[in-house]
Amino acid sequence: MGKKVIPDEIREEVIGIVERYNQEELNSIPCYFIVRFKGKFLYLDRSVHGKTSPICRLKYQEDFDDWDFAIYKWSSKSYDSEDFLFDGSQYVDGTIAGAIKAGMHAYPV
Repeated sequence: MGKKVIPDEIREEVIGIVERYNQEELNSIPCYFIVRFKGKFLYLDRSVHGKTSPICRLKYQEDFDDWDFAIYKWSSKSYDSEDFLFDGSQYVDGTIAGAIKAGMHAYPV
């Protein structure tokens, strides 16, 4: 089994931030964010009415407030870290909260 690139304490903090956002901001609509980890990447997916879709991918840079951001592009079915010409890109600031806000504006419910 390979070594986890994102430490457990960072993973737990990320999960807490996403769970708080789901409870505080999305509690009135059938929508919530889902966290997935794979190697150095954190994937934020969103479930709306039971259908899960990719939103963005963050790359761990060993600084909790400096994640590299990549938006999911449906046109190419891939993540793009170079595209910042989408609605919501102004929220991308290296934080988990900024990534969630950017994703909500890029792909509104």
